[in-house]
Amino acid sequence: MAFGWIDEQARTRRRAGLVRTLRPRPADSPLLDLASNDYLGLARHPEVTEGAAAAARTWGAGATGSRLVTGSTELHAELERELAAHCGFEAALVLSSGYAANLAAVTTLAPHGTLIVSDAGNHASLIDGCRLARGTTQVVPHTDPEAVRKALRTHDGPAVVVSDTVFSVDGDAAPLKELAAACRERGAGLVVDDAHGLGVLGEGGRGAAAAAGLAGAPDVVVTATLSKSLGSQGGVVLGPAAVIDHLVNAARTFIFDTGLAPAAAGGALAALRLLVGEPGRAARARAVAAELHARLTERGLTAVRPDAAVVSVRAPSPEGAVRWAADCRGAGLAVGCFRPPSVPDGISRLRLTARADLSGEQLEHAVRIIGETRP
Repeated sequence: MAFGWIDEQARTRRRAGLVRTLRPRPADSPLLDLASNDYLGLARHPEVTEGAAAAARTWGAGATGSRLVTGSTELHAELERELAAHCGFEAALVLSSGYAANLAAVTTLAPHGTLIVSDAGNHASLIDGCRLARGTTQVVPHTDPEAVRKALRTHDGPAVVVSDTVFSVDGDAAPLKELAAACRERGAGLVVDDAHGLGVLGEGGRGAAAAAGLAGAPDVVVTATLSKSLGSQGGVVLGPAAVIDHLVNAARTFIFDTGLAPAAAGGALAALRLLVGEPGRAARARAVAAELHARLTERGLTAVRPDAAVVSVRAPSPEGAVRWAADCRGAGLAVGCFRPPSVPDGISRLRLTARADLSGEQLEHAVRIIGETRP
């Protein structure tokens, strides 16, 4: 049978407690949301939804083609200019997803003969970019600048260091200043994914590179998603204009993919303008995360101290994590559930989102449910 091997893999997943299922949510879900990546609470903001609707009315439901054919609108160009200005980079390129942005950046900046030094905790999209690139990848221990230095010393040709800025599992931040110093000692480039930093870190939510004093540097490229803090959809690569021009001409996930839908671009642009006009949202997201961590640890739960807006709580096992998340849901609270292979260290977790619009009462309610349902 052509796909008979799938049945055995399904049995293996069931035995390991790693079966994943889709759970469509209603538009009016009664659950308190600590599971999404809507860090600033903008996904349903009236100005953001109107920005999306107005873009759809003006430009239509879809981009109608790749960015190099008919898929680039004046709206896309406007979004790129304002993203580059806010984050402090010379230029920006918008793609259909953050995943596509990471594939574009890594594959085009690591041709044959390049050494790619990749953090062991990197997101799957960066890992896949390394696998697809023509360069040779060396994985180094998590957030270890000295290991990066040692890896770079083994190679005399071009090199690039690839890392998340904030890691999605535990919410810990990469040591960007130290990584940049290690890169500059060897003339290497630094490519960082700021999916969980944009809108949360840096003054006014300008991102982790800005917070580290690296925004606009000629040897730094930043990728990000528009689907987290900006509450919309899509991805972006930010960097020197020469790098962005290179991506336009060489990145397969840009050249051969349909452009980002106008509604998503319009929603992201409206959210970005809200962030610029209300820069305190970023600090509020960080404050909520710190408060959530403090309340969890007061209850004796093992939670990782957050560097941004992700708070991770250790679970006893994959099955225990699934049961814990289900019990939270039954009590009215939506939480994330991370299990292997999504977690590089094999330790299952609940993953909580500290949104900027959560009240103290909502936080206490969430912590009580998590504490009362722990396995």
